[in-house]
Amino acid sequence: MKRPAPLVVVGDSLLDQDVSGHAERLAPDAPVPVVADAEHRTRPGGAALAACLAAATGREITFVTALGDDEASHTVRNLLGHRVRLVEVPLDAPLSRKTRLMADGRPLLRLDEGDGRAAGPSAEAEQALADAGAVLVADYGRGTADVLREALTARATRIPVVWDPHPAGSPPVPGTRLATPAAAEARHFAGKPGPATRPEDHRDVLRQASADARTLLEKWGIASVAVTLGEHGALLSRGGPPLLVPAPWRASGDCCGAGDSFAVAVAGRLADGDLVELAVREAVEAAARFVSGGGAHAVLRDAGPAEADGTSGDARALVRRVRERGGTVVAAGGCFDLLHAGHVQLLQAARRAGDCLVVCVNSDASVRRRKGGGRPVVPAEDRVRVLLALDCVDAVAVFDEDTPEGLLDDLRPDIWAKGGDYALTDLPETALVESWGGQVVLLPYLDGRSSTRLAERAAGRPGAPTRR
Repeated sequence: MKRPAPLVVVGDSLLDQDVSGHAERLAPDAPVPVVADAEHRTRPGGAALAACLAAATGREITFVTALGDDEASHTVRNLLGHRVRLVEVPLDAPLSRKTRLMADGRPLLRLDEGDGRAAGPSAEAEQALADAGAVLVADYGRGTADVLREALTARATRIPVVWDPHPAGSPPVPGTRLATPAAAEARHFAGKPGPATRPEDHRDVLRQASADARTLLEKWGIASVAVTLGEHGALLSRGGPPLLVPAPWRASGDCCGAGDSFAVAVAGRLADGDLVELAVREAVEAAARFVSGGGAHAVLRDAGPAEADGTSGDARALVRRVRERGGTVVAAGGCFDLLHAGHVQLLQAARRAGDCLVVCVNSDASVRRRKGGGRPVVPAEDRVRVLLALDCVDAVAVFDEDTPEGLLDDLRPDIWAKGGDYALTDLPETALVESWGGQVVLLPYLDGRSSTRLAERAAGRPGAPTRR
């Protein structure tokens, strides 16, 4: 698959800490929950989280942020590690630290410490922006975007700039390609009194978001606004009738960082040269996967150097969660070049065999080696998108080898499902799957269906009929 374009992330770092445990009783001296078995977890927050999420996709990231000589700043530097190229501007006080006290997955209390702000630009930061091909501004109201505003304004006339605003921060610079406020943030910046509409009032939510987006387009002098609507998806406005992109499913889980996930995905797509409409559609799906996949901690735990086999953090996180609750992991594989009824029946049957289904897909290079120079007809990126649209598919992972054995050894599914047309074939994966106690099963397959036959018929060449 094509390597994603580099991206410069500009914004304010925070240090996020979660203290999570179980609450089964109230304290004897006050009517407050007692949190027991507490687990302490620390991760980069704010723009630092956005930069790490972008790096987790295999993208080369330059991160421009304000850090100082305090404990929280040093912790963030260590957490960033080798994920990004770090470019610093000075910080005038200790870095902001946010600590959430959680009980059974629900926040009880948040403690905020540190009020450091960016103290000025740096020559290295200005040069990073001058060299940038695309920029994401993750503004958390701590001044990093403000001290680089002149450089950002100059670049917005030449390259895609995505701006994720914050009520405590400044508006996007003129010429910004896309701003990504949440509904409440859009209402704040539009100068409208009163709270945002309740999420359950779907029609009112859309009406309000559309009006606020039109106001911001004119007020800010930017190209487009995508108002994120949580479980309702996002609404994109470019001045005409808005484009509503519904969420592909109602994601449940910790939504902290979902807005960063959306902004990262849309900025990456624009960096790769995609249209804004396509970028927003992909970003809505990415945000849903982020929440369903366990949120920021899961993504950062799974993230590492770019993997040659294309294993997605989503697939790894899914497998881990299913195993933790004692479920059965099912995997199936193939090229899936032209998805047909035989594929769908196989995947539906595979999903019913367990508690989740991961589909292992041959990369474009792998398909070419197996099928010849004219294949694949559909590139891997689109094949993955089509598969993920099926309700029976929970995750997709792409592998570049001729067989999926390396990927299987990584995921270690309980069941490896193949179509019944392999009944008389010795599968090379069988010994591997059985080595960790897994099982290879054959599932019913609709006879006569074939991507090769579909490709021949579409090309106008005589071929075998699609059914016997």
